[in-house]
Amino acid sequence: MADVQISGFTIIRNAIINDYPVVEAITSILPVVDEMIVLVGDSEDDTEALIRGINNAKIRIHHSVWDKSLRKGGAVLAAETNKAFQLIDPQSTWAFYIQADEVVHEKYHQSILDAAEKYKDASRVDGLLFKYLHFYGMYAYVADSRKWYSHEVRIIRNNKEIKSYRDAQGFRKNTDKLLVKAIDAYIYHYGWVKNPFQMKKKLNNVSMYWRTDEEWKQYISSGDVFDFSDFDSIEKFTGSHPAVMLNRIREQNWNLELNPSQKRLSVKNKLLQLFEKKTGIRLFDFRNYKTL
Repeated sequence: MADVQISGFTIIRNAIINDYPVVEAITSILPVVDEMIVLVGDSEDDTEALIRGINNAKIRIHHSVWDKSLRKGGAVLAAETNKAFQLIDPQSTWAFYIQADEVVHEKYHQSILDAAEKYKDASRVDGLLFKYLHFYGMYAYVADSRKWYSHEVRIIRNNKEIKSYRDAQGFRKNTDKLLVKAIDAYIYHYGWVKNPFQMKKKLNNVSMYWRTDEEWKQYISSGDVFDFSDFDSIEKFTGSHPAVMLNRIREQNWNLELNPSQKRLSVKNKLLQLFEKKTGIRLFDFRNYKTL
């Protein structure tokens, strides 16, 4: 462990019912954190036992009751994330936020520690910016269109002026975008990799936090199977998965025939995607942060 102190934190509710890879998420960052705060919501399954089963001394489990009135735009997720952030060790310089369907490949651990050490005394740096891979349908495919965010802040300075923003995708400092440094590390997002029945079940359960009662009732009555063929752009994944994901990948019990050559993109987005593939630059993109 480097001299710098890092606290990990996450929130989770109904991990088993919704098949979140939260054990893998937590385990993937344990080597780079000094403690791991897990805020367990009022679950209808044995989520707490699942977390306790990791059996690591760094893990600190806390409990919370989700305010189901905070439904607009996923606001309850930000509220819970802020609660978890308040629980970290005041002595930590950084806080590493990992969502329950996000995993860090072990090959990036040293880059993360190096960046945390490099910028620990640079008080202007509010956070560290990660690149993203969004897996889709199966572990062999990555969604690569512009509707999937390409970067996001996952390590923030331990400054309580920083708050989770909107549906907890990112953070703000008061109302300002964070000033961040990009680092050489990816977050692997597995939230859209499930069998089609489990995917629809999960979306039925969690979509209530983004929809009105009427919209939610209409959505959950729209069938029992998620249609993974309705994508705009995907590509084959040719890299390696994090070691903590290998058991889950071996246990995959469904197969999808998805065609990466199928594209549903406007001419404008085709050109923008082509430019991004060639240069690595995403033009005209909304960013929830400012890079230094």
